[in-house]
Amino acid sequence: MNKGLPDRKQCLRLSSIFRILSHPQRLYIVCCLCGGEATVKDLEKACGAPQPRISQHLTRMRLEGLIASRRNGTRVHYRIADQRIPALIRSMERICNG
Repeated sequence: MNKGLPDRKQCLRLSSIFRILSHPQRLYIVCCLCGGEATVKDLEKACGAPQPRISQHLTRMRLEGLIASRRNGTRVHYRIADQRIPALIRSMERICNG
């Protein structure tokens, strides 16, 4: 129908991503991760939120495929799973703030 625009299946995936990013704290976590890997402790300090809440957000975003993790001893390091996500956030910021 509309060339270059997402089909129905792609719209479902986009909707899921936008739903995840619509929460201000999750969006801020993703923005922090755009700068590189971080541990829960790093994100706790950056966000000013308790560890359990940060962990819940990270789990939800990991299950949706927005972020990935790797274990290094007792610490888990999180990162953006798809490097197109920072560009998406920058585009959304430009659209919203002119």
